[in-house]
Amino acid sequence: MGKEDDIIPEGYPYQWTPDAELSLQDFLSKYKPSMVQNDGTKPWLWVHKSDAAPETKCDDAAMAEAAALLSQITQRVQQIQDDASIPIRSNKKKGLKSKKELREEVQHEATAKLKEISNNHGCVSGKWLIFAPPDRVDTVWNHIANSLVSGPLASTCAYAAKVATSPQSETPNYSHLVSVYVPDVYDQPSVTEVMKVLLRSHGLNLMGAKSNLYTSIGIDSKHPSGIPSTVWKNTALMKDTEIKACPPRLGRDMQRALKEEYFNGLNTAKTVAAEETAGKKAAGGDSKKPKLKLKRKGGDNPFGSDEEDADEVEEPKPTPLAPALKGKKAAPKKKGVDDTFASDDEAEPKEKPPPKKRAMKRSKQDDEDESEAEAPKKKRVRA
Repeated sequence: MGKEDDIIPEGYPYQWTPDAELSLQDFLSKYKPSMVQNDGTKPWLWVHKSDAAPETKCDDAAMAEAAALLSQITQRVQQIQDDASIPIRSNKKKGLKSKKELREEVQHEATAKLKEISNNHGCVSGKWLIFAPPDRVDTVWNHIANSLVSGPLASTCAYAAKVATSPQSETPNYSHLVSVYVPDVYDQPSVTEVMKVLLRSHGLNLMGAKSNLYTSIGIDSKHPSGIPSTVWKNTALMKDTEIKACPPRLGRDMQRALKEEYFNGLNTAKTVAAEETAGKKAAGGDSKKPKLKLKRKGGDNPFGSDEEDADEVEEPKPTPLAPALKGKKAAPKKKGVDDTFASDDEAEPKEKPPPKKRAMKRSKQDDEDESEAEAPKKKRVRA
């Protein structure tokens, strides 16, 4: 978070107030945190409960005093870290404190001093911090904004809310920061009331309540001073058992909305997939169909199915170069070779072969029959 994140520039167009021309629903539909990209001029989307909102900016005197204290604390913490005489682990027998214990004492003193500066200068406003993933930020922001204006949050001290827009470039593990503002972050009962609404009515995961003065002087979780970046942690306001007794991380209304959004996304994905499939089929409609397999020569396959036979196309027989002569007898089958797979209809009765001795002698009648069979052939040749 930047030092100017709590300050709204004059005439900032990405904020909504009750006297705005757009209704709240139109504003939320027009400016969605997942769609609005931050180009340096629109880092936040704001929604205010009323036109007369408390001042979020701290005065210069408070910021100067707090910044000076922060500088001193940072130096003291670094000195403790660099002091070799201070043990890493405490020694109770010798009465020596560890580096960690000494640092925590300095940081605790700084926290109390910052609270005093805030109260002295009237700079006590703060906010609850919530992080929302990019795929849910629109739903989370919609619920918080509506709750602030006309829902459960409207009856609390919360007076404004903001959400971070999307970065221009792709940022891995990016989460949108959502802030719900309270007028006095040190008012424990009021801050706790807002916390209960956020937990019980909206089921949100809270990251703590932070002072706007902390933001103004640049205190965050990575500051070298090590000062806690939040004034209140969840367990400091409510018991852990109470927090766990709240609804799941998302309230019922939000769960229902996210469920509808999820299934709408699934239906959209199915429709797109169906359209892509239909497009591919249409594009491939003119392509050549695969050639059918040619039926192999050699007769029927006794083990082939009827479906395979239906898919196969009989290979065309080559045209003979010369017509076979009529009257020529078919070559007799070789002796001892039977067609194992021939059907009963194809089988013909076989005549018993004559005795070998008789087969060696040709009778006169046989010679005459052959002469008569060859006589027409000779005549056709002459013609």
